[in-house]
Amino acid sequence: MTNRATFTLEDDAFNYLKQVGGNNKSAYVNHLLLQAKKRSLKKAILQANQEEAEDSAYQKDLSEWDETLADGLEL
Repeated sequence: MTNRATFTLEDDAFNYLKQVGGNNKSAYVNHLLLQAKKRSLKKAILQANQEEAEDSAYQKDLSEWDETLADGLEL
């Protein structure tokens, strides 16, 4: 599915888009937005992991669950 959007660019930004976007400026802008989305998701995951690592109560719970991980399994 595709959607149309109208937005305003400064002259310098538009000239650069014409230069690097070639005949398919939409594809170039779409690519940039998807890259930004990936960076945002990676940043959110990293932040969540850091918060998780700093949460001592959560880490204690994890270690208790780790002890039961192999319960009933012959190693």
